[in-house]
Amino acid sequence: MAVASMEKDAINTEDDLHLNNSFGDAGLISPDKEDISRILTVPFSGRIRGGMRPGKKIIIMGIIDPEPDSFHISLNCGHSEKKDDEELTDVALKLSARFTDRQFLRNARVSGKWSEEEAPIAYFPFIPDQPFRIEIHCEHQRFRIFVDGHQLFDFYHKVKSLLAINMIRIVGSLQITKLG
Repeated sequence: MAVASMEKDAINTEDDLHLNNSFGDAGLISPDKEDISRILTVPFSGRIRGGMRPGKKIIIMGIIDPEPDSFHISLNCGHSEKKDDEELTDVALKLSARFTDRQFLRNARVSGKWSEEEAPIAYFPFIPDQPFRIEIHCEHQRFRIFVDGHQLFDFYHKVKSLLAINMIRIVGSLQITKLG
């Protein structure tokens, strides 16, 4: 649903809707609107207020579709309204879950060039029609990714300006129930 981070940071939808802390916990932020289903519709695009920095984390909770193909979560630098310019946007981290070959891939795009995909994982953590919780922890040198409380892998920063990482995009075979 909503992505939250430490302290007063929040992620806003592209409509720049105001998010509030509905549980009194800085890690869980819910939209201050009645029509939550519209706000968290996939594909989802939101702004990471203040960009990323060491110590900040993003939490994505949701449910995998009953017959999933794939889903992608990307942390981007900036946002463009023009489709042509979108291909030039740096992608600090792209997570790609592919169900047919049970892969959870990650890579980045800097100056228009994709890095080599990193594929090794101990196990594929996603189950069709089941809930999940992904945590992306930003550290000085890397992102540390947890799924359902288990550390799955690290991804070393390719984009060096963490503050420039200010957008999140989520697409594919899932429903978002909370972003924090």
